[in-house]
Formats: sequence, structure tokens, C-alpha cells
Amino acid sequence: QVQLVESGGELVQTGGSLRLSCAASGRAFSTYAVGWFRQAPGTEREFVSAISWGGVSTTYADSVNGRFTISRDNAKNTVYLQMNSLKPEDTAVYYCAAKQFGAADTRRNFYDAWGQGTQVTVSS
Repeated sequence: QVQLVESGGELVQTGGSLRLSCAASGRAFSTYAVGWFRQAPGTEREFVSAISWGGVSTTYADSVNGRFTISRDNAKNTVYLQMNSLKPEDTAVYYCAAKQFGAADTRRNFYDAWGQGTQVTVSS
């Protein structure tokens, strides 16, 4: 089972940018699809973006499409989420999740490995 660690979350002003990283331990990371989800206080964990295990397919939530970009570097066992034009409503704990040989899926229950999350706070 792959283990995931998120990093890169911090406090940023509206309009700013951040790059989140999801680092994986274990072999064959290139065979894992990875999704990013986020959860604000008092809300359900929601889908943000995902990339397929081959890296060919990506998908985004409507709320972040055009502002966020997901990518992967299999040599570094890492998936990135570049977040631009950040808004206060992007404030949340961001989690990455993985599923071996998976597609770029939007469903939480599709993934079977999760990280602990990293806090992103966007000030107005």
C-alpha cells in the first residue's frame, strides 16, 4: 500500500499562488491514479482534481478549472497541484488520495490510500 504525505499549504493572500505536493512512498507510484480533495470546516470533503495512473487524463472541479493544474513527476514519486488566482473560498485542508491502476476519478470512495492533509488559508 502506498503512503502519501502532503505539503505546501500555507497562508496566502487573495490572488496569490501555491503549489501543493503529494509525495508517495513505495514502488510503482507511476501505476497509481492520484486525486486531490479538500475539506473546509463544517463541510463535506469535496473533489478538486485528479490525474490518471498514466498521467494522460486529468479532471478538475468546475470551481477550480482554469486556476488549478495537476501534474506528476514519477521519478520523484510526487504529484503536484499548482493553485493560481486563489480565493478565500479555496480555504480548506487539502488531501491527496491514490488508487492503483485507476482513472482520474472524482469519487472519494474510489481511492484507498489517503494522506493526512495540508492546510491552505486564503486571506481576503
